[in-house]
Amino acid sequence: MTLDELFIRRAVVLGSALVYWGGVWIQARRVRKRIGRSPNLKPRGLKERLLYLGWFLVVAGWIALPLLARPEAESPWVRPVAMLLGPGGMVAGVWLMIAGYAGTLWCYAAMGEHWRIGVDRRRKGTLVTGGPYRVVRHPIYLFQMVMLAAVAILLPAGLPLGLWALHLVCVVIKARDEELHLLESHGESYRAYLARTGMLLPPWFKRLRPAHEKSP
Repeated sequence: MTLDELFIRRAVVLGSALVYWGGVWIQARRVRKRIGRSPNLKPRGLKERLLYLGWFLVVAGWIALPLLARPEAESPWVRPVAMLLGPGGMVAGVWLMIAGYAGTLWCYAAMGEHWRIGVDRRRKGTLVTGGPYRVVRHPIYLFQMVMLAAVAILLPAGLPLGLWALHLVCVVIKARDEELHLLESHGESYRAYLARTGMLLPPWFKRLRPAHEKSP
């Protein structure tokens, strides 16, 4: 990987972080203007504060990674990830980044003014089941994971993988908390929705697994 290629990878990762989280800020302002109140931006309770801390570390790491990335000759990760350092790895990373953000915009369009960040247990909330939500209950989190996977491909090292893992832990905890609230609010209609969708992957993904890996 030449210095020019490293510059492009750094620029894509830094640009994606600024565009994505700038887009979240714009989306929050847009929804606030439509509904006349905050879309649950403020964390409620210790669990959400800890989750926000985890996401802050992910965002900070995402932005800092381009500044920490080193040329190939200095990186101890060169041999294990040699394929990712070639042109094919860069192309794959860029396309995954674009796909992840395009999917996020699709989710914003599907949710419209019902988009929220935190859970407000004082309000029932609206069950959105169109667009990507027809098959996946938390597609925004899925597309975030896709973009972080692209970061790990573009700047392969231990830190990107650590950020991906930390984000996955936060996502699973947050998703389950949201589902508990929606189940309490919508009852059987949400239970039926749970049965026909996947949390982060489409339900048909399970059918692709080898038979010996499936639960008995």
